Amino acid sequence: MCGRFSLTSRAQRLRDRFALAVAPDEIDPRYNIAPTQPVLVIPNRTRRMLRPARWGLIPNWAKEQAIGQRMINARAETLTTRSTFRAALERRRCLIPADGFYEWQRDGRQRAPFYIHRRDGEPFAFAGLWDVWYPPDADPIASCTIITTQPNDVVAELHDRMPVILPAEAYDAWLTPAPLSPDALLPLLVPFPSGELEAYAVSPLVNSPNNEEPGCIVPAIS
Repeated sequence: MCGRFSLTSRAQRLRDRFALAVAPDEIDPRYNIAPTQPVLVIPNRTRRMLRPARWGLIPNWAKEQAIGQRMINARAETLTTRSTFRAALERRRCLIPADGFYEWQRDGRQRAPFYIHRRDGEPFAFAGLWDVWYPPDADPIASCTIITTQPNDVVAELHDRMPVILPAEAYDAWLTPAPLSPDALLPLLVPFPSGELEAYAVSPLVNSPNNEEPGCIVPAIS
């Protein structure tokens, strides 16, 4: 699964990395993004732009917002068999920019947090799905989920799932505004190459979503 991640890159760097149509406003660095919190996504619209969304997919047919708490992740293997995700896969895809993500390694009763990021330090993008929910007496809520897959060798030492990190050459296909068939999309949802990622232990600071500071991504002192 993916339950926490970071996004600390400057706006211009994100514009260059993701070929955004316009430079976004400068964004505050986020070191410990947690489910139900606001995130930034690049939806498959005609113009490639960063948009705010809530992490935890609320389908447009939902009766209550709370359903989003159970839909922070979507398994790549079941996207076409779950009606909640099938239509979104075909029509409402997005990139979710990040600099790194966290997983916890279990050792008996203890769980030690690790930070996983690209070796070259570049930002990357999770494969995501988005939707908009229209509550009866409030403003519409845009939301998203992160797709997960089998782990690569780096993440397998920590967890049995990992988020789908799309390579740059897959961005155009994933962000195609027109509907696409699962046959065109599912081959993209594979583990990211192990050689391009590294993981290191970090402080228990990240265990609490209330902690939003650079210390969350600093290597732990052994």
